[in-house]
Amino acid sequence: MRFNNSQVNQRIATISAHLNPPNYSQMEGGSGLGRANCRAKGGSAGFKVAILGAAGGIGQPLAMLMKMNPLVYVLHLYDVVNTPGVTTDISHMDTGAVVRGFLGQQQLEEALTGMDLVIIPAGVPRKPGMTRDDLFNINAGIVKTLCEGIAKCCPKAIVNLISNPVNSTVPIAAEVFKKAGTFDPKRLLGVTMLDVVRANTFVAEVLGLDPREVDVPVVGGHAGVTILPVLSQVKPPCSFTQKEIDYLTDRIQNGGTEVVEAKAGAGSATLSMAYAAVKFADACLRGLRGDAGVVECSFVASHVTELPFFASKVRLGRFGVEEVYPLGPLNEYERVGLEKAKKELASSIHKGVSFVKK
Repeated sequence: MRFNNSQVNQRIATISAHLNPPNYSQMEGGSGLGRANCRAKGGSAGFKVAILGAAGGIGQPLAMLMKMNPLVYVLHLYDVVNTPGVTTDISHMDTGAVVRGFLGQQQLEEALTGMDLVIIPAGVPRKPGMTRDDLFNINAGIVKTLCEGIAKCCPKAIVNLISNPVNSTVPIAAEVFKKAGTFDPKRLLGVTMLDVVRANTFVAEVLGLDPREVDVPVVGGHAGVTILPVLSQVKPPCSFTQKEIDYLTDRIQNGGTEVVEAKAGAGSATLSMAYAAVKFADACLRGLRGDAGVVECSFVASHVTELPFFASKVRLGRFGVEEVYPLGPLNEYERVGLEKAKKELASSIHKGVSFVKK
């Protein structure tokens, strides 16, 4: 195949626009090849997804896995450092999604404009000896700023919030959206999927099954005792000894600490978190596409308990959360665990709300 000069120039312009997109805030007029026109030939229709915090420990593997998702056709990677390198690296993958990078606060709005789904892993990770509350003061401010951008630039986007402590950052996001007049409880989802992924894995080990065949509902929240695996509702139906219940509940609740300690100062649960985040994001995208029966656990605005937010099974659809399911029957052990979880959750939720209202 031979190309004339105009075709060659167009191909070069297209590649350049992918890797070095123009900064529209510094451009006058609309000349040149715009971002919106940069599509890989043959790229299938899909959704526009932004990852905020894409250069971090969770963000990088998350970005790579989202680039592999056939439901994504535009992938925006935003961070305050190192985005150009991550973007260039991932853009070389031969999948349909076009990748665009955005660096620094001044490009946040451009990164968010027109997005269908926004995934937020931004913030600092947990370090040895650090509680989720220790993360609060740093990550709360980061989440507030990012959500102000979402409220302005893509208020109808589905938001998947990963930044810890999720029990507080989801209420923070809700308050920011309420202040902006854009809050839709169906579109704000705290990602607790890693608790479910761990529960499926650990229960499968005990039962001698393939983890992919196991489904463990995990309700409550996303930290310590607020993580409540409902082992009486495991599928396939099974029974556990009290010793197994104690072991599994403790390990699922402290799975994050297990990783932090094993990494001995070198990080927290980044790879398994990225896997879980992509699994949940894919469920949200399938819901947006109109697939039926997409059900996952998530920390959302809820009437399941007296608390304003709670993690339980939800059905995902074209507008985000279509239905929040009740907890179902709990045994005595789980009812006691639920009361402990609610007490801790109430404090974390209040902390998040107060941060925005102060």
